[in-house]
Amino acid sequence: MLRLPAVSGTFYPAEPQALTALIRDCVPADRKIQKSRVHACLVPHAGYVYSGPVAGAVYARIAFPKRIIVLGVRHFPYGEDVAILSQGVWRTPLGDAAIDSALAAKMSRLCPWLREDELAHESEHSLEVQLPFLQVLNCGFTFVPIALGTVDFAALSSIGNSLGRLLAEETDVLLLTTTDLNHYEDQATTIRKDNLAIERIRAFDAKGLHEICHQENISMCGLGPTVAMLAALRHLGANRAELVEHRTSASYSGDTRKVVGYAGFLFG
Repeated sequence: MLRLPAVSGTFYPAEPQALTALIRDCVPADRKIQKSRVHACLVPHAGYVYSGPVAGAVYARIAFPKRIIVLGVRHFPYGEDVAILSQGVWRTPLGDAAIDSALAAKMSRLCPWLREDELAHESEHSLEVQLPFLQVLNCGFTFVPIALGTVDFAALSSIGNSLGRLLAEETDVLLLTTTDLNHYEDQATTIRKDNLAIERIRAFDAKGLHEICHQENISMCGLGPTVAMLAALRHLGANRAELVEHRTSASYSGDTRKVVGYAGFLFG
């Protein structure tokens, strides 16, 4: 299966040299930055000019393994609610990124919720925009793409526990999870709502995050992936959540009337 890029030329440059240069601009080049192995990270997935520096600040801190699970959103109402792809490659302007079929097969055995489904991934940008970063920073990686369209807490907890079991057995795998935070409200409202979500994420509080997003109408598109990630980290006994950076789209646009929030985390 060959998955062609859906947002090349819109969310990120379609020309390889321009794409590589933009990624290098987004990733701090300070040699004093200490890279470390982590269980998971949380990064945004908007257009690179908006959220790329937040993702880059996170990626600059990671000593990457060669196997990665990319856990993203299913933004569009097409395909399965819990969709995995187990074979093939995803193409970007920088080349092809191979799916780790053995790791995908093991994940499918551990998690009965997963369904093999190309349609759910066909137009989904949240996973796609991570791949060029990985191609520049982590040559030779393989990955497993999972897109979640459900926000049912019981389902997300079960998926997270399955991910936790996998990560406990496969210690050289990074769980790369992606979400943006609050959408299209003014800067002050978005910062307030973002901070409510960030507080729950820092506490590894999957249930609390799920509840506060519903109670406060926090339009966090990747709520499902983030809840599942937190459940996985709880299963692992992780105890370190570091907020690397938090900003909004106003940092690039200058428009504070309708912004989107972006945060980057590392989890150990």
